[in-house]
Amino acid sequence: MKPKYIYLILTLAITGFLAFNAFTSGQENPKGNGNEKIIKFSHKVHADVTDCQGCHSKAATSTELGKDLYPNHENCGSCHDVEDTNNCQMCHFDENFEPLKYRNSGLIFNHSFHISEQKLECQGCHKGIEQVDYGFQAKPEPYPPMSLCNTCHNNYKDIATNECSLCHVSTAILRPLSHQTGNFRKTHKFDALQADANCNMCHDNTSCQECHVGNNMLTEKNTENNFYAPYTPTNSFDSKAQKQQITRVHDLNYVYNHGTDLKGKTMECQTCHQIETFCAECHQNAGQRDFSIPGVMPASHRRPNFMIAAPHSGGGEHAVYAKRDIESCASCHDVQGGDPVCMRCHMDSNGIQGDNAKTHPANFMHDVHGDWHDSQGSVCYNCHTSATPNSPKGLGFCGYCHK
Repeated sequence: MKPKYIYLILTLAITGFLAFNAFTSGQENPKGNGNEKIIKFSHKVHADVTDCQGCHSKAATSTELGKDLYPNHENCGSCHDVEDTNNCQMCHFDENFEPLKYRNSGLIFNHSFHISEQKLECQGCHKGIEQVDYGFQAKPEPYPPMSLCNTCHNNYKDIATNECSLCHVSTAILRPLSHQTGNFRKTHKFDALQADANCNMCHDNTSCQECHVGNNMLTEKNTENNFYAPYTPTNSFDSKAQKQQITRVHDLNYVYNHGTDLKGKTMECQTCHQIETFCAECHQNAGQRDFSIPGVMPASHRRPNFMIAAPHSGGGEHAVYAKRDIESCASCHDVQGGDPVCMRCHMDSNGIQGDNAKTHPANFMHDVHGDWHDSQGSVCYNCHTSATPNSPKGLGFCGYCHK
């Protein structure tokens, strides 16, 4: 066979293999641990007649993940006649009386602490479980994702630490599969730019600085015909000789045009830079690290009608800017991670209706079934930046209604 036909066959085979994998990887194919072939059970059916602890009675006292979390005959016997040997097939498949299989998660978790002491509800972590038969079928995730744990375990709200060893039995195998591709160091920036990127769940600025600082940064090679300002050669050299390397992440004049990327939202600056420390190095006045003082205030903020505090005035131009692009406002006015400083005015300070600046239009919350419960893209989170749909009740934004 001619070589060109061999290459053609190999090319078609590889293309077909990649296409098949690309197709099948996008299909929903949840896998259980085998219990779905041992026991017949539906969380959806049972959710209408009992609560979680009606079946998982030991969860409230359990201090570790294990078999004690599964229901036993005694739990089932509170409703079902488990002594009727002629009706075993109601729950068991084909007289399959194997014990339930337990999933080794490699995690450390104390249900008792979270349920009894922190007063968290099961559905707060096990979302969607009441809509499916088996737990592994739950959406959006069969098991609580780490991003949900990070709602409290974030070293930020003084609620709980996010030290890996607190929850993971071994920290040696925590690197995600997506990070194990050969070119991840070059392509990770595309993952970081995704709307649902959660790099800071594990990484802080120091992680990035292992590469994006000093001699490990991206490099520009200077030769006679390609020399980067502001450096100039001090002696003559041939066109191929490399005399200097300049380390960079942004262009050398980026300090002058970074505002364009910020306003155009082509860059997510806070991925690497912390506002209250990094931005304040330049955006300050007389040594004070305050973004809203004369000298660093945007020109629009100095106009006489920028802020009108009188009731029923519409608020002035700042209200127009806020409605148009509240994220830009929050980039400076939300330096503590809580609700923006808008709340200094937009609050009911005396309990008298109608004499304070109005944040929302009348009847804006005509029902309680808004998209803020399940979508991070909800407009609510443009202002309420410290919250997510998975935030625990009783805290911040969610605490307004869920006590």
